[in-house]
Amino acid sequence: MTQKPLFSYTFFLLSIVTSFLITCCSPNTYNGYTLKQNGIYFQLHKFGDSDIPVTENSVVTFHISYATPDDSIFFEAIRRAKIEKPPFQGSIEECFLMLNEGDSASFLINADLFYHKTLQQPLPPFLPNNSYLKVNLQIISVKSLEIYEQEKKEFLAWIEDFGEYEKAVLKKYLKKRNIPYDPNDTAVYKIQVNKGNNPCIQYGDTVIMHYEGYFLNGKLFDSTRKRKEPFLWIAGTEWQLIKGLEKAVLAMCNGEKSIFIIPSALAFGKTGSSTGIIPPYTSVVFEVEIIYVGKANL
Repeated sequence: MTQKPLFSYTFFLLSIVTSFLITCCSPNTYNGYTLKQNGIYFQLHKFGDSDIPVTENSVVTFHISYATPDDSIFFEAIRRAKIEKPPFQGSIEECFLMLNEGDSASFLINADLFYHKTLQQPLPPFLPNNSYLKVNLQIISVKSLEIYEQEKKEFLAWIEDFGEYEKAVLKKYLKKRNIPYDPNDTAVYKIQVNKGNNPCIQYGDTVIMHYEGYFLNGKLFDSTRKRKEPFLWIAGTEWQLIKGLEKAVLAMCNGEKSIFIIPSALAFGKTGSSTGIIPPYTSVVFEVEIIYVGKANL
């Protein structure tokens, strides 16, 4: 009887082990995720009650958070935006286009592409090269651009007088604090509490800060301190700070603590916040403390 060569049996075992390791370690096997043709990993959490899809040029109100693949969330907000045509395969716009109104899902997208091509910013230090960014999305509402513009027009007509009222309230608030009023609505008023030191903030820097947002009557509406979680921002990154606060923070230095009074034109505007917490034409106050500035790798 001829004995089967040991080499063949060993090779067979190695083939099985190799195949098993490739399957276990392959990114195709992220638990619960499905790999799409565009290179995005997709996991649906909830079907909405609506069959209205997100389409190009639709205006979407959504809850979004960014996290590392191990679920360390570093940004979370509710936003409204018009969804543009995806500029490249695997872009974040394609995540939106996979959902309907009311759906919630998680996506793993290429972190390098998101930061370099979408945000045009360097990759933050806590995300390694060739890694994935986890995007959690909940679609709150979907409107066609035509319907959205019509509703916006009707709403603005109704609150047209609020703009003049805001100016009067803001002027009175500043006068009580001996701060000269500037009728130019691009002004951000600053009261420095503690002077900072170098380094000062520039575009692309990694900034960690605490902030608290108040109405002019002193009522608190947002606080990283109450959440016990400082806010991390890649300086200049859009969709994370209101324009006035972005402008203010970019003029700060490490260790600085300042108070900023921001007119609605640089805050939540004529429509207020998408959450409904901030009314239209509302000036706001932010107390900001910079606790870390990491310089960008140029």
